[in-house]
Amino acid sequence: MNLDTAKKLVFEQKGKEHHFVYIGSRNQIEEFDGKIIELYPAIFLIELDNGMIKSFTYSDYVIRTIRIIS
Repeated sequence: MNLDTAKKLVFEQKGKEHHFVYIGSRNQIEEFDGKIIELYPAIFLIELDNGMIKSFTYSDYVIRTIRIIS
């Protein structure tokens, strides 16, 4: 997968509720529910159910640091 493919796949999921899995440093796993609210050239924003906003890069999606679970 390349960045253009990742952008297209993330764009298709905008506005839909999803479960996300984030694999952080030292293999710490964080799971949360939310929806993709904004797309920018290098990043996308996810609004969590509690109102918090997290940002991720498309390369995070390519290397599977952030996973979108339907």
